[in-house]
Amino acid sequence: MSISNNVQGTRRLHLFIRIFFHREIGDEMSFYGLIIGGAAFILIGLFHPLIIHAEYHFGVKSWPAFLLFGIALSIASLLIKNSILSSILGIIAFCSFWSIKELFEQRKRVARGWFPKKPRGV
Repeated sequence: MSISNNVQGTRRLHLFIRIFFHREIGDEMSFYGLIIGGAAFILIGLFHPLIIHAEYHFGVKSWPAFLLFGIALSIASLLIKNSILSSILGIIAFCSFWSIKELFEQRKRVARGWFPKKPRGV
């Protein structure tokens, strides 16, 4: 590979970036997508054990709490002007909504013996 091929490849990359991302090389980058994506990844990971814990201690009767929490955070997400914070609150809200479904799925997993059942009277 010659130096002229490297230069030509670099020019093609710069052209690609200009056309598809409407940016020039050296422009400031936006990290919002990465921040929001990372937050979604972490929040989904945090909600998984939360569902297991809630089903173990409270059963599926805890679903209204997840519903109210999701509604409250959805409203808060609409009222907040900061894009990143609003997005993260929306993600938490929808993680909470999804948790309602997962509570009932967790009950099935417990019935199959995949997760421990809470002993009666404890």
